[in-house]
Amino acid sequence: MNKVVIASIRRNSGKTSLIVGLAHVMGKKFAYLKPFGDRLYYRKKRLWDYDSALMANLFSLKENPEDMSIGFEHTKVRYMYNDETIKQKLAEMISDIQGDNDILLIEASEHLTYGASVNLDAISLARNTGSRLIFVLSGDEGAVMDDLSFLKKCVCMEGVDFAGVIINKVQDVEDFKETHLDCIKDMGIPVLGIIPFEVELTYLSVNNIVERLFVKVMGGESGLNRTIKNVIIGAMNADVAMKEPVFKKEGKLVITAGDRSDMIVAALESNTSGIVITNDIVPSSTIIAKASEYNIPLLLVSEDTYQVARQIDSIEPILTKGDAKKIEIVKKMVKENLDLNVLFPE
Repeated sequence: MNKVVIASIRRNSGKTSLIVGLAHVMGKKFAYLKPFGDRLYYRKKRLWDYDSALMANLFSLKENPEDMSIGFEHTKVRYMYNDETIKQKLAEMISDIQGDNDILLIEASEHLTYGASVNLDAISLARNTGSRLIFVLSGDEGAVMDDLSFLKKCVCMEGVDFAGVIINKVQDVEDFKETHLDCIKDMGIPVLGIIPFEVELTYLSVNNIVERLFVKVMGGESGLNRTIKNVIIGAMNADVAMKEPVFKKEGKLVITAGDRSDMIVAALESNTSGIVITNDIVPSSTIIAKASEYNIPLLLVSEDTYQVARQIDSIEPILTKGDAKKIEIVKKMVKENLDLNVLFPE
């Protein structure tokens, strides 16, 4: 079985989205592991890594998400394992998951050094599992070149099959190639692909809100895949709000209290992606029925408007199972910009 560790130097480089795209287009049976979970996801009294749950749900993997990770906390992993037993545990997981799969995709944690104290960082994972190592880099051109120089000068790759890098979220691919590609080749670092920036992937979906906050969907469930491009706090009078230019923009999420029926109705009757109802105030049945009729999700939360707005501001626009449009974009970008024969040689 071909084993590949996909890692990043910085957070939010897009490696999970890349893995989803690869899994869709590579045309081979695969298994997935994320040995050190870093996006904790608690549902139905069970704890697992969000990315593991996403992969299991998207591709109907037979393994349980909680079995795809060794642990989630440094202290607990350090208490349960030492250098030798962590290698043994990895070997057991790979043996259990191998089956008739052609490829094992191993996702490293959020950045280069994460998990190093428990031998679950990207370099240790590749070395201890005999996997090829691929780094996904993103950021402005200066940050990408800094990361590449750091890899070349400061990261020990002894005992690691380093395949190369994928440069993600590039604003101008042709300019990047003309300006930097020769320099990168001179470093001796293989570039496996350059993927352009796609603004649609930076937007939250209503599904992101549902996945990350404790909400009750009161109506409009069929619109949970809607894209959020603007967030509005509906504290003003509805007549005033409707005169604001931002209220007229498409793809807005409105945050307001359940007793502000004027604001909720105004949002439902304009180009709105979703409405978050705060303070656990349930709107009228007429409003709930209208939300369902218009397929605009109505989300009920217990926190106040300010707390909810802060929580939403901190949510990353990561993929969810219902993000069909984003997943199609990711598949297309991977197919058009990566050579799968180079990534996964026979």
